[in-house]
Amino acid sequence: MNAPHLPKVAGIDPSSSSVPAPAHTAAPDALTTAPGCAPAPPTPAAVIQDRLAGWVSDLTTLHELTERLTRTTTLEDCLREMLRAGAALVGARRGLVVLEPADGLGPDTMTGLGLERAELGHIETVPRSATSYGRLLDGSGPPAPGECGIAQPDLLNEEDLDPRHRSVAAQLGYAASYALPLTCENTERPGAGGRLGAAVWLYDEPAEPVERQRHLAGLYLRYASEHTARLVELERSRTTMATIAEELLPSRLPRVAGVQLAARHRTGPRGGGDWYDALPLPEGALGLAVGSVTGSGPSAVAAMGRLRASLRAYAVMEGEDPVAVLSDLELLLRLTEPARSATALFAYCEPRRRKIVLAGAGHSPPLVIGDRRTEFVETSLSAPLGMLSCWEAPSVELSPEPGETVLLYTDGLLHRTGDPMDRAFARLHAAASSVPRALRDDPGAIADHVLRTVLTDGRDEQDSAEDVVLLAARFD
Repeated sequence: MNAPHLPKVAGIDPSSSSVPAPAHTAAPDALTTAPGCAPAPPTPAAVIQDRLAGWVSDLTTLHELTERLTRTTTLEDCLREMLRAGAALVGARRGLVVLEPADGLGPDTMTGLGLERAELGHIETVPRSATSYGRLLDGSGPPAPGECGIAQPDLLNEEDLDPRHRSVAAQLGYAASYALPLTCENTERPGAGGRLGAAVWLYDEPAEPVERQRHLAGLYLRYASEHTARLVELERSRTTMATIAEELLPSRLPRVAGVQLAARHRTGPRGGGDWYDALPLPEGALGLAVGSVTGSGPSAVAAMGRLRASLRAYAVMEGEDPVAVLSDLELLLRLTEPARSATALFAYCEPRRRKIVLAGAGHSPPLVIGDRRTEFVETSLSAPLGMLSCWEAPSVELSPEPGETVLLYTDGLLHRTGDPMDRAFARLHAAASSVPRALRDDPGAIADHVLRTVLTDGRDEQDSAEDVVLLAARFD
């Protein structure tokens, strides 16, 4: 009679030599054998059942770990979760991952598990060629055919161990290590054709993972590498869009007698069209502007740059009349960007006289913050630019008191709260009213306080589809 074939379970072929057999449990017959008698050999059915139980357990573990990994949305969280899961699989307590995509476009970083920044710094002093991650990244390891990782089961007793490596290992208290590469097989992902990085787990005592642990860790890192590659791609896009957006905004704010300026900008992951500007005008005047272009991504960022540059030109020519400035801007937008609309607010300021003339196109009203009042400026209701065949709205004149700050902002500040607009405005007013008296001489401190108070729980720094711009002007 032929021996029964082991069935496939969840994509695993038990007959394949690449899948190590799980650790067996004791056969039921062995538990009931009389003392002094040789245990009966396990039946084929018991062997099959035992192996199936082991494979199901392994698959369940991998499923739980990969599911936790998929819930990470930032690169830093992904790397830390990867280290935690890998440490559980190989039986280690500490570890580190070195991210260094082979295409050379970054980001290059080192993240530790159970290692402080100073301890990672000590590890970085070891010559790269003497480290297991360095050998993986530079293509000089692993040494044995068929092996994907590098195991160093007894570091301190290796005769050819680099002296610096020996010193650091003794100082940090680890005696063994196991390293695996992070390799992206998807040719459309960053690092395709090479490695994304390497992960290393450290043992406090001489040790190394058994074959089953190595296999599970390898399967886990195969998926983790793909997830990491996606987040690397996203991180690169965020960095690129943030850089472009920042370059299109003022590199520094002007210094004009009688007024202090501060600006805060938070951009979303795809890049948005929120912008601000402050430019000195003839006779000691100052032009302040904030605005928002519909859409997100590269096209919105480019449109924002064109709109801001055009407004600067119109402000120099006819800045004393904010309505004329926005009318010219509306005509330009309608002719050059017919499928796009924008909101904008432009204020012509004479700091010495503490006089402001402003006009808005579909934009939220400025907020005046002072010791004796905190109130929104009453502006006329108007449509955004590009929404009507001809835009025009009356301007409003404002005279801030000495020490008062005029806060200009974009709607992203209100939308990021997640509240209805009336509640968002109330939250903004409450935040402005609660600015401590000790901070009211610093427009930057006022802007920071408003950001933190309106966008609680770190939402001012979190990724969001909404850009946020604040421009604060404190009058002496």
